Amino acid sequence: LMVIVGAAAIIGFTSATFTGRPEFGNFTDALGVAEGLGKFVGRGVGVMFAIALIDASIIGAAAVGLSTSYALGDVLGLKHSLHRKPWEAKGFYAVFAALLALAATIVLIPGAPLGLLTVGVQTLAGVLLPSATVFLLLLCNDKDVLGPWVNGKWLNLFTSVVVAVLVMLSIILTASVLFPDITGETILSILGGGSVLGILVGATALVLRRRRPAGDAVLPMEHSQRLRWRMPPLTLLARPELSTGRTIGLGVLRAYLILA
Repeated sequence: LMVIVGAAAIIGFTSATFTGRPEFGNFTDALGVAEGLGKFVGRGVGVMFAIALIDASIIGAAAVGLSTSYALGDVLGLKHSLHRKPWEAKGFYAVFAALLALAATIVLIPGAPLGLLTVGVQTLAGVLLPSATVFLLLLCNDKDVLGPWVNGKWLNLFTSVVVAVLVMLSIILTASVLFPDITGETILSILGGGSVLGILVGATALVLRRRRPAGDAVLPMEHSQRLRWRMPPLTLLARPELSTGRTIGLGVLRAYLILA
């Protein structure tokens, strides 16, 4: 939450700084933003922006590089954990080091279009975020994986609303790229239509869920028992069975990703 608030504050501050000036809407890269802030606000502000960007870059490199290394370790069956020594998980640390080296090489290439790369990465993240959130929601409701820690009814409702909003924002992002002259009225129409569609889908899912026989309920546990609960090894987990509705939903999600 602090990262999101900080990013929003920086975006608002820089937008207000460049509004009405020739630089507005002509983003090149982070260096251009820092130099612009130093020019119009003060050298100290430009330096502070650069320091904040370095901090965000370190966090981003660690988070993205590590998550990718963990994912590849899961897929390829490699030992992967920061709890292991480098010689105990050579593949994991080799992938992590290779990703950092690749990113550093791209940044240091003379004349590399860093502004275009930055915008492209952010756009791709915006397109992929809804699908990643959907899979995370499915994982948070998997009783074999989380046992007594699965989401409750109200948390699922809240998360579903968040996912719906992310999907609508992602659709708007895609539409704005395909149709650069899109108007505010059209965006509001997408938001309104998506909200109505989301309410209808949610109501339908709720009705179907009530008609379905109840599955295996997670028995209540004492707090100490919940803390001792551990997920079974991956090799012992059965492949999840997808219902018809969930299969259709994932198919629609895949189609959207291909189009976006």
